Amino acid sequence: MFDLISEIAQTLRNNKLRTALTGFAVAWGIFMLIVLLGMTRGVINSFNDGRMSQGANIISVWGGQTSMPYKGYKEGRSVELKEADLRTLEIENAGNVSAATSILYKTGVISTPKDYISTGYNGVYPSALEDRGLNLVAGRFINGRDLEMKRKVIVLTKKNSEVLFDDSTKVLGGRVICEGLSFNVVGIIDPEFGQDSYIPFTTAMMLDGNSGKVSRIDVNLKNVKTMEDGEEVEKDIRSTLARQHEFNPEDQSGVWVWNRFTQHLTMDTAMSILDMVIWLIGIFTMLSGIVGVSNIMFVSVRERTHEIGIRRAIGARPRNILVQILTESVAITALFGYIGIFFGILVTELLNRLFSESDFLKNPTIDISIAVKVTLVLIVAGCLAGLFPALKALKVKPVEALRDE
Repeated sequence: MFDLISEIAQTLRNNKLRTALTGFAVAWGIFMLIVLLGMTRGVINSFNDGRMSQGANIISVWGGQTSMPYKGYKEGRSVELKEADLRTLEIENAGNVSAATSILYKTGVISTPKDYISTGYNGVYPSALEDRGLNLVAGRFINGRDLEMKRKVIVLTKKNSEVLFDDSTKVLGGRVICEGLSFNVVGIIDPEFGQDSYIPFTTAMMLDGNSGKVSRIDVNLKNVKTMEDGEEVEKDIRSTLARQHEFNPEDQSGVWVWNRFTQHLTMDTAMSILDMVIWLIGIFTMLSGIVGVSNIMFVSVRERTHEIGIRRAIGARPRNILVQILTESVAITALFGYIGIFFGILVTELLNRLFSESDFLKNPTIDISIAVKVTLVLIVAGCLAGLFPALKALKVKPVEALRDE
């Protein structure tokens, strides 16, 4: 082991400038790879947080306006979704639909003796908390009992609660006036976007005069795994609503559909491609360093021709020579590579602190799996850098080497 370290040190001393320049190229390539992987990981984490905050196995549907004539109806007819559509969707698509829920959007004034806000309120089902990625910070959300009893309960956003109440400790259990009726505040949310309040869907429907109209339908999927499955169930949902509201199933404007499942798969693929591209960029950046290490090893082999000949003459096997050259190459690559890793990790930690409050980069640091992959890249790169010099060393004939001074 000490002999090997001594030989590596001698190789570094004999080629100081070339080793320094080559080492910088290797360290820079690894540094860029670590930083790029860290930033990519931050973007992916940010995307996943936003994606996972809302259900992925959901298709959302809004009413639209027809663009084709159908069964005597002219184009341009408005399609309004109904509460009755929920049950129809569940029955006709039982194989792929686990549940269908609806949302009723309304705007109004919510007030207290302190102040008032002009805002929107949504009549929702309990599943909206997870489906819409709402961050509940205090109290509770709408529950099944609220729906059954058509309770006048409301969930406010944190910002709106601060406007309506002087004392934050009195928000839960407090009363607000909405649509002329008194509502009990049962929960506080802190959403990333929007400041809408939430009330039970049945209560919102009552306030709307039990018209049966809904603003949006969310269809929770089951037994879907591939892009084809997602597209097929979307087509089935559109066909079901087309029959219910008498518009052409091929009319894409009849209802507006947001297929979160297929979008989820598409974005997964995009993130995988991005990760692969970053790896390729980092590895190609390392190539200049690898070529430099290989050149150093060629010089080392040429300078040690006499030594290699003596070792071959006294019985050293070709495998021993091969292992020695490859080990030296891996050691040089790893030495400068880990310098690049060290500084790369420092930069990703710095980025993590700088963007800790940002939604663009979330935790842009590398984990142990990436560190292991980079280590494997270093080992492979070192082996490749030393492979051709090692093969050249094996071609040295002992007799010719002993004559070479």
